[in-house]
Amino acid sequence: MTNGNHLEDAQNIILALGLPRAQQNERSALCLLALLNLTPEKSWNEVQNPLMGITPIMDWAREHYRKDYAPNTRETVRRQTMHQFVDAGIALYNPDNPLRPVNSPKAVYQIEPEALVLLRSFGTDMWHDNLMTYLSKRQSLAEKYAMEREQNRIPVEIAPGKKITLSPGEHSELIRKIIEDFAPRFAPGSVLVYAGDTGEKWGYFDAPLLAELGVSVDSHGKMPDVVLHFTERNWLLLVESVTSHGPVDGKRHAELSKLFAGSKAGLVYVTAFPNRSIMGRYLGEIAWETEVWVADAPSHLIHFNGIRFLGPYQQTENSKASK
Repeated sequence: MTNGNHLEDAQNIILALGLPRAQQNERSALCLLALLNLTPEKSWNEVQNPLMGITPIMDWAREHYRKDYAPNTRETVRRQTMHQFVDAGIALYNPDNPLRPVNSPKAVYQIEPEALVLLRSFGTDMWHDNLMTYLSKRQSLAEKYAMEREQNRIPVEIAPGKKITLSPGEHSELIRKIIEDFAPRFAPGSVLVYAGDTGEKWGYFDAPLLAELGVSVDSHGKMPDVVLHFTERNWLLLVESVTSHGPVDGKRHAELSKLFAGSKAGLVYVTAFPNRSIMGRYLGEIAWETEVWVADAPSHLIHFNGIRFLGPYQQTENSKASK
């Protein structure tokens, strides 16, 4: 078969599998061919099921089909093709490690086993019957894998009897500990305002409550990982969850101060680390007048200088403390 025929075949298969019009294009066809490692000289009965990330898929298309995608196309491939393949049950996401974080550079996709068997019959007399059999049970397959993905999410209790779930990974696990371990110890009775999620724009966000406190945040505002309202003292605790980067350093402190400038509640800046080993990498970067909490020593809090322990600072106090 020729290069052109494989592309045309892949597009016809995508159509036959019932994917939406937005996926019935050359980009999705190339992604399907890459996931099958179906190079121009191979036949459909030779398709394979390698584990492939987005960048390797794009590199594969360039090498074997002379289709050169710009680096900024990566998100389009991920959001406009691979998400739909996974949702349809045609491809699996991180089957080698379902607990891999959503934003991990090691994220991979793989053709679902029953889809692989089906596609090996493309072009044969068995194709139509196999397709009908596959389509009759594909919905249940898609639901099965969706349920498995949901089971891998991290449950977080945000109030007695009320839970949310976050995408799997170390970052979300630390966010869980901030909400369930840090908050009851150092801000008892506090209300969760916001919890970020690497897989979603907002994991949890009580925008009306934040607005009542004088802060309106649009989609461009770079929120901290967790925001808690310590109602007893009317403080907003702005907590960064650090597993690989991003403590409350001087630059981040200034960003958050600007983002929450209208707050009627006092602002407290906290950096949370999973352990002291990771904390040690960032000691030189952490801003003064902020707090540090370490999840593996949950009953302790480290205060970086200043005249107040775990409390908001007024600008005048900051100025005095720096003299």
